[in-house]
Amino acid sequence: MSGSDPGRASGAARRPGGAPAVGVLALQGDFALHARALERLETPCRHVRTAADLDGLAGLILPGGESTAMLKLMEGTGLEGALREFHVAGGALFGTCAGLILLAREVTGPEQRALGLLDTTVVRNGFGRQVDSFETDLAWTEDHVPVRGVFIRAPRIDRVGTGVRVLATFGGEPVLVREGRVLAATFHPELTEDTRLHRYFLEEVVGAGRPAGAGGEPPSREPSPA
Repeated sequence: MSGSDPGRASGAARRPGGAPAVGVLALQGDFALHARALERLETPCRHVRTAADLDGLAGLILPGGESTAMLKLMEGTGLEGALREFHVAGGALFGTCAGLILLAREVTGPEQRALGLLDTTVVRNGFGRQVDSFETDLAWTEDHVPVRGVFIRAPRIDRVGTGVRVLATFGGEPVLVREGRVLAATFHPELTEDTRLHRYFLEEVVGAGRPAGAGGEPPSREPSPA
């Protein structure tokens, strides 16, 4: 995780240690657990509820929850347009579960509007309802040790554009993808104690450099067989 994307949001706030501040969309859902993961990595975190809250941030996490509820809460606030402008200006984005749905180019099952910032087609609740929730280890391209995937009413990625990198799959289907400054997962990394995905977002997508603190390393173990 040594590279970085050019064009980070200009004027991003930094703490003395050098890591740019990152926000968590805090309208609804499990935003507090994402904030906790960032705190474990000693990265400044701001709860974002208005367009003005994006000022000075280098990255934003869009959490799991109810995508329709989040869209409803955004109405009349200017947040949707501000999020697109934030990304165009160089801001990095990380969407998990419902956050992935918000970022997608197209949403089905049923159709709904989205930000259109990630060239994917996403099927809402594609992995089933609440009773179909499950956990599994996921091999991914950035580390020989798998990450734990917690799938709760998880969306399915039905299509990826040519510019989208697939970082992890389950059953041959993409579950962790990246397109430039957008990272997205169909599962909930914040529901585990492993902060490697948040670290990857900071180092490789935001381009923050290795955050201070050694928290979040997973227990040493052999990778699961492919």
